[in-house]
Amino acid sequence: MTRRSGRRQFIAGSAALSLAAIAPSRVRAQAWPAKPVRIIVGFPAGGLTDVLARAYGEQLGQKLGQTFIVENKPGAGSMIACAEVAKAAPDGYTFLFTISTAINQNRVLYKKMPYDPDKDFTYVSGFDSGHLPLAVAAGVKAANMREFVELAKRERVTMGNYSAGSYPHMVAQQLNKLYGTQVEAVHYKGESPMWTDLASGQITSALGSIGAMLPHLQSGKVRPIAVPTLLRSPRLPEVPTYAEQGFKEPVFVIQGWIGMFGPAGLPRDIVNRISALNQEAAETPRISALNQNFGLRAKPWTAEEFEKLNREVGPQWVAIARELGVTLD
Repeated sequence: MTRRSGRRQFIAGSAALSLAAIAPSRVRAQAWPAKPVRIIVGFPAGGLTDVLARAYGEQLGQKLGQTFIVENKPGAGSMIACAEVAKAAPDGYTFLFTISTAINQNRVLYKKMPYDPDKDFTYVSGFDSGHLPLAVAAGVKAANMREFVELAKRERVTMGNYSAGSYPHMVAQQLNKLYGTQVEAVHYKGESPMWTDLASGQITSALGSIGAMLPHLQSGKVRPIAVPTLLRSPRLPEVPTYAEQGFKEPVFVIQGWIGMFGPAGLPRDIVNRISALNQEAAETPRISALNQNFGLRAKPWTAEEFEKLNREVGPQWVAIARELGVTLD
């Protein structure tokens, strides 16, 4: 063998080794997803979080040629679902759909959490939770927030929420603290049973998504009296905001969200791909109709936008929970 041919073989061998070293990561990226993908939802079927997970999961499945399986694992303020995803391998086969409570308020609500909200997750996409109207049962004599507060001062009233420690729970506690009302928070594992109980008059009021409330609104059995944030809901344009009615404390105007997360360390190419596909999915007829039905913004936030949003509003949610002194253990 000549020195020149030996050198050529050495160079070729070195190149082959280099390609072999980087090939597995490229193959994995190109092959993903090679099996069904799980979406763990921290709430029961029927509520907005579940509806979004199923709608976007279906669109992702169609685009990526794999099944996205939604698994509902409610309980403990979504901590059961969060803990499972936090412990999952960051390989793109396990995702989480949950609400801001699980990442923010739970820090205050529980002494011990089975996950670290700052270190155990990768932001993927953020979804508008829309205007969550406060509604009363048809027979309740309160046409607006002022009348509701006066009623709750005179007598005990109940307010349903879709999870202990959730935004509706915060509203009930804030009303009691600021206005001396007698609002008792009633905790449910999701929205569907809550709205059913309100429609039947078993509870006085409830607070949740427009879409889940809609069938009962159309039947005339529930009546919305206020919506949060500073702008009226396009889905309920006749219902004034809390702020318009003089209730301007942070809990009545803050922005909530529903989030899609992966485990910490999820490869950036998978994050970017899912985030971009969710943006596209928002333009499909099914999700466009869903957004209109629930009164949601047209497109989800990208991973970067979503993380930035929560860095801004997360501390406000934590401060509200801490100020109210709500604890669940």
